[in-house]
Amino acid sequence: MQAARNIFLIGPMGSGKSAVGAWLGKQLTLTFVDSDSYIEQKTGVDIARIFGIEGEEGFRAREEQAIQHLCGGQGLVLATGGGAVLRAGNRRALRNNGTVFYLQCSLDEQVKRTRRARNRPLLEQGSRREVLKALMLKREPLYMEVADHVVDTTGLEVRQVGRNIIRRVGPHIAPGRSLPS
Repeated sequence: MQAARNIFLIGPMGSGKSAVGAWLGKQLTLTFVDSDSYIEQKTGVDIARIFGIEGEEGFRAREEQAIQHLCGGQGLVLATGGGAVLRAGNRRALRNNGTVFYLQCSLDEQVKRTRRARNRPLLEQGSRREVLKALMLKREPLYMEVADHVVDTTGLEVRQVGRNIIRRVGPHIAPGRSLPS
């Protein structure tokens, strides 16, 4: 097996991508980046504001630029936004530049984990459960298309999920760290 340049985490809201990604970065001494936080840092405004001004399409264009840029790095753990897989360019970039882990979880778990979230614009469009269910119906096939591995996070702690990922990557993660400039 060829060494992976990066570890990419995809999956729905509440699946644990950011928490697991941060844990993996520390354990593997890799650079952790959350794509939403990266976009906020680059624009100087939060995701909800971008959605409010530019709509979802405007946000997705910014997200695609960010993911394309970040995929040029090496030794990176990247937690993507739940909708990152909607763009073919993102799916291609993730597949071609690292090992992709789909963090899967039950609908009940998603509802539980996002119940206090106030910074998720898509969840403000009706019943949280129904929105999450509709998003999953649309995105699940895309997660499966891109994933090298599927990891169910339902009921698990961050370190349990992280250890599962480390077992699967094993010695196949490239050492060193570099973000594209």
